[in-house]
Amino acid sequence: MRETRKGNRGRRAPVCRRLPLAMAVCLACSTTAWAQADQAPAPSGQGADAAPANGKTKAKTLDTITVTAQKRAENPQKVPLSLDVLGTQKLDQLDVRDFSDFVKYLPAVTFNPTSGGGQRGAQVYMRGVADGGDNNHSGPLPSVGVYLDEEPITTIDGPLNLQIYDIARVESLAGPQGTLYGASSQSGTLRIITNKPDPSHFSAQYVVEANAVDHGGAGYVAQGFVNQPFNDHIALRVVGWSRHDAGFIDNVPGTRTFPSWGGTIDNADSGCVDSPVRVCTGAARRHYNDGDTRGLRAALKIDLDDGWTVSPSVITQRSRTNGLFAYDPQVGFEQITHFYPEDNTDSWTQAALTVQGKIGAFDLTYAFAHLNRHERSDLDYNDYSFWYDSLLSYGKFICDHYDQATSSCAPGGHIINPSQHIHNVDGFRKTSHELRISSPADWRLSFVGGFYWQRQSHDILQDYLIDGFSPEQSVPGWPNTLWLTDQTRVDRDEALFGEATYKITDDLKATAGIREFRVHNSLDGFFGFGDWGWSSQGVASCQVPFVPYNGAPCTEVSKSVRETNHVGKFNLSWQIDPTKMIYATWSEGYRPGGVNRRSTLPPYLSDFLTNYEAGWKTSWADGRFRWNGAVFDERWKDFQFTVLGQNSLPEIHNANQARINGMETNINWRATDDLLITGSAAWYDAKLTANYCGATDANGHPITDCAVPLAPKGTQLPITPKFKANLIARYEFQVDGMDAYVQGAFVHVGRRTSDLRAIERSLLGDLPAYNTFDFSAGIRHGNWALDGFLNNAFGARGEMGRFSSCTPQVCAAHGVVPGYPNGQYYIIPIQPRTLGLRFTQDFD
Repeated sequence: MRETRKGNRGRRAPVCRRLPLAMAVCLACSTTAWAQADQAPAPSGQGADAAPANGKTKAKTLDTITVTAQKRAENPQKVPLSLDVLGTQKLDQLDVRDFSDFVKYLPAVTFNPTSGGGQRGAQVYMRGVADGGDNNHSGPLPSVGVYLDEEPITTIDGPLNLQIYDIARVESLAGPQGTLYGASSQSGTLRIITNKPDPSHFSAQYVVEANAVDHGGAGYVAQGFVNQPFNDHIALRVVGWSRHDAGFIDNVPGTRTFPSWGGTIDNADSGCVDSPVRVCTGAARRHYNDGDTRGLRAALKIDLDDGWTVSPSVITQRSRTNGLFAYDPQVGFEQITHFYPEDNTDSWTQAALTVQGKIGAFDLTYAFAHLNRHERSDLDYNDYSFWYDSLLSYGKFICDHYDQATSSCAPGGHIINPSQHIHNVDGFRKTSHELRISSPADWRLSFVGGFYWQRQSHDILQDYLIDGFSPEQSVPGWPNTLWLTDQTRVDRDEALFGEATYKITDDLKATAGIREFRVHNSLDGFFGFGDWGWSSQGVASCQVPFVPYNGAPCTEVSKSVRETNHVGKFNLSWQIDPTKMIYATWSEGYRPGGVNRRSTLPPYLSDFLTNYEAGWKTSWADGRFRWNGAVFDERWKDFQFTVLGQNSLPEIHNANQARINGMETNINWRATDDLLITGSAAWYDAKLTANYCGATDANGHPITDCAVPLAPKGTQLPITPKFKANLIARYEFQVDGMDAYVQGAFVHVGRRTSDLRAIERSLLGDLPAYNTFDFSAGIRHGNWALDGFLNNAFGARGEMGRFSSCTPQVCAAHGVVPGYPNGQYYIIPIQPRTLGLRFTQDFD
């Protein structure tokens, strides 16, 4: 049955006797997002709701949708891997709009968000394979691959934050997917599958929503699609969206005085008067972190003769966010005091082409994609300046005129406001090609294999500015610039891959896979200070005569690494009976190595993840109850870990070994024809199995023998909770001839550590456990529906991350700066209580 956005719920029993029970269940329960229970009941005469020939009413069962996790269409109950799926209706029912919304319903996935707007630098982790690094542009590649249909959308700096609308399903593949998906699928893969053009009939929809955030502003969503057939073989689908997210962080008025300068900066939006010892910035504002997103997606499907299909598509999105998505607990809950502009604009376009057809009995697929992403952002870096001035007297060297001979302000010059603010411009380009062939799945020996080629680049420009900074100290050609990063990073990947499945018997299958890969990663450009004796990093390292790099003074770094290697997979699955399967898997995943910018550091090596897994997929009670799960043991060798070194310059080290033991499970229970309960949970024990000393040998291998390790053996890996779970209950009924429902969703996220290293963790503290409850109710009549929702109904103050603006030993130091007894760090909160109303209308 084709999944649609219209929920034909069929006939319902009278609500009067069942509504109290429904409300009690919904208040106590909540849901998860599993493909097996995602579809609405089939219309009368179809699928699981069809009446048998004898005319008796048949009890409803759990529906199943098709997935393509193994690059062929399959029933998820027959796929021998830990697979979770959120379909169209489940995404709508859970009010999923972006990445952070659906991640909370996938227990294997952890989301480490950026503090700025948009998705810049955000990292996704699966199964506790998390280092909690600083998400720097020169850091390791992501460990989780994110795909939009056939095309990867994981850039060097993290995945795109796509608006989740008119999406067929989100597939979460837990565990290494190295053989079929490659380098950035070390610990798992997320696939976002769009609804495709349908030549069989016209359809359209629009959705309008208004919402309000507790102690914040008001937001809205307006989105819609049109599916237009031109004939029986050609159709066009166009999707558009516009969204305003309300702000809830307040940038409150405040001042900051610098010891070396002796002056004060003031962010008040009124009443401040500039003077030589007072700088007024006017940055204070309520609801500081609002944002707007607009986008368009168009896809064309052309069915040719002999089973060939050509599907070109293009998607473009522009997001602009203001402020900071974090608060300073020293100032107050959901409050900060910042002084300089903070905003982020993320614009991207991806064009793709998929060609599918048959050559004899074999299916052939070619997938091409080209992504162009452009980001501009501004960031207040005042904390760095204040703490380094307070502890190290940094500000006494910041002048309007400077004398290098005396290492002080020139005669007639003055110490000025040392506050830094950053202007970033990032350009990403990514091109990929994949050609694969697969045999019929019902052959005794079936296979899928192909070739993959990818090139992605990142043009990096980071301009650290001080207003009125002396020309003698500024980077040549860049007025007011204390530090400049102007670099280009290129990551190249080529691979041959294949998996073959042999049916030992009709019920016992063995699958073996391998991926041979070759990578070439490089980094070129300039980073550092001007030539004024402050540091040897920057212009002082340029070779004479200077050879400019783009607009920078010279090429200060030019490094590359090459590697050839392989990963493998073996799986054995036994279909005990038509409703029960067990499996065992050995699989590998990897991330390529790369270069460190600092010349004194060796390259960092590839890290590998080896997975030993056993799982089960079962259906009971005539298809009304499903229980799936997996247990696993994963070994993470020489994992890549990013730290802030001298001058807060990121350094990537191979941090040694870790082991992750865990269990994942989910249930789907149609308790009655009108009540559906789904739930999922995950337990992880992720720990170092050797000391992390923070150093490597000349070949880049980690050193484990040290007197005082930065993280001793047995340390819990950061970011991922030991326990994460969710539960959902949905009760459907009829009232006055209309379909109606009530729903409750509960999510629990356990305690997490903020950093791998002991000192940094003690300064930042741990992330406490939290629970959220989301409630919704709605009615549908004919082609329209009205839904109301209350998310985070009890106002939980959950934390998604903590960070400091510089090295925690400086910015988060306890008791060394008056007014900051616990240092200064920031907390990234979950969305506060949000109330909303949504109207939907469909057209056929």
